[in-house]
Amino acid sequence: MKLNSQQDFLPKTLGEALKELLEKEQTQEMLNELFHLLKKYDLSSKEEQDVRNEKLAQLIN
Repeated sequence: MKLNSQQDFLPKTLGEALKELLEKEQTQEMLNELFHLLKKYDLSSKEEQDVRNEKLAQLIN
């Protein structure tokens, strides 16, 4: 799972919220968006990570 490989690079609260989200059934569209946002997260600049964090937070809410 992509989340597991990027968990250490995510803000702790965001990572935990994403983990909870994935414990419930999700649409394929949402899973694709999540995968896209997590892909190479660790290699992204701080600014790009901030943008992705905001988008990830929107997925959770």
